[in-house]
Amino acid sequence: MPQTSYTIKRLLLAATAPGIYFILFYYSRNFPIINSWEHVGFFVAYFLVLPIALFFIAHALVKLKPFRPFKKYILTFLNVFTFLYLLKVFYYTGIEKDKILLAFIIAVVVAYFLYKHVLKIIVFQFVLGVLALFGLGQTIVEYASISEDWRTQPDAIAKVTFTKKPNIYLIQTDGYANFSELNKGYYNFNNSEFEAFLKGHDVTFYPQYRSNYSTTVESNVAMFNMKQHYYNKSLSHDEIYNGRNMIFTENVVLDAFKNNGYKTYYVTETPYLIANRPTMGFDVNSLPYSEMKYIRNGAKRTHDIEAPFKRYLQEKEEVPKFFFLHMLNPWHITSAKNVTDRKESERENYLERLQETNKTLERIFTLIKKEDPNALVIFMADHGGFVGMNTTSEKFTKNIDRDFQYSIFGANLAIAWPAEAPAYDSELKSSVNLFRVLFSYLSEDKTYLDHLEENGSYLIINKGAKEGIYQTIDEDGAVVFKPIKDLSF
Repeated sequence: MPQTSYTIKRLLLAATAPGIYFILFYYSRNFPIINSWEHVGFFVAYFLVLPIALFFIAHALVKLKPFRPFKKYILTFLNVFTFLYLLKVFYYTGIEKDKILLAFIIAVVVAYFLYKHVLKIIVFQFVLGVLALFGLGQTIVEYASISEDWRTQPDAIAKVTFTKKPNIYLIQTDGYANFSELNKGYYNFNNSEFEAFLKGHDVTFYPQYRSNYSTTVESNVAMFNMKQHYYNKSLSHDEIYNGRNMIFTENVVLDAFKNNGYKTYYVTETPYLIANRPTMGFDVNSLPYSEMKYIRNGAKRTHDIEAPFKRYLQEKEEVPKFFFLHMLNPWHITSAKNVTDRKESERENYLERLQETNKTLERIFTLIKKEDPNALVIFMADHGGFVGMNTTSEKFTKNIDRDFQYSIFGANLAIAWPAEAPAYDSELKSSVNLFRVLFSYLSEDKTYLDHLEENGSYLIINKGAKEGIYQTIDEDGAVVFKPIKDLSF
């Protein structure tokens, strides 16, 4: 084999081995939030094409006289540094100078002592890649076997005809506990000032309202599809497959609004719900994908929500509008694992964010009432704040304490109706039925209430009981502990 051909192959193997492993490993762990062709292009360009280019440039440089002493070390150094950079620096901790320096030092040491064994190092990385490929293959097969038949509606509600078409503002505050929970239990917080502000504007509270699921994606999937999904009855993954697409690309709620001539807006301060860049079914998205990172799930505030919302609100349109505003605050307690003795500090931090959220909501609501006095405004949360726990991971442990379960599921709901609330608003018990009740009101057709979903709340449990999916709050709001396999729907 000619020396040049051999060198090129060594360079290609050394440059691609770290990237191939990283891509396969990352996909196997995060498939639901990176399952777009844009992500594929990014990973190939950043973790394969770019390293290849850098390796060849470095190889050319070491031919120059000043760098010749490093020639025998360069391939090993670049391979090890790239591997550490991708896995330790970028994936686990982000781009931090001290971590980059540590990776550099380790790569220098390994290159100095093990440069003769570079092919063994490369083979080891490819073995890791094969193992990661096996895990990714399992993930894809499992996801491919999941049916979406559960999304089928028992009636033609997607073609509902509204007899009244107010502008509708759904303001989702992440983790905002129900007002009825805030003044007792683990929260023990006086929220009367903000509640009085809303009551002064004839806002109706729903003290029995709660979420069906404990996470943002799962709750919104159920809400926008008007159906319980029961985590696809699978314990294999942390997030329901294709869930973000079910919220933003196509669902019965968007169909109904579009069929009634509404212009739809998604206004957000966080890329969390659209991290996988779904095909956007909303007419307007305030956060362009070009401003989003490809890695990280976006679970932090990155964009102002009030400025774009004010701009959209003041647009002169001859059609009704539906706004879905997603606010990350007040968020919830930490998601870190194995954290102890943090209950009180987490509670205090949560309540600080809650008061900040109240101020934002007051400004937004005041603006809406000024610009659109006949609007229908919905304040709702995707789940509770998990206050009373050290970490949200405690939810996976069997616990039938009433305050514990309602700290997870006791989500807020308050609605400013354009006129009187409908007599059947007592059916607003959980998020899965929110839009079915709303569409009955807008269409003045109560037959849509004939197909309300059951209002159970569900958790995946893996500690303190046999691993499985359990109903922990039933239709009537009672705390229970029933395996989903024993329930009939």
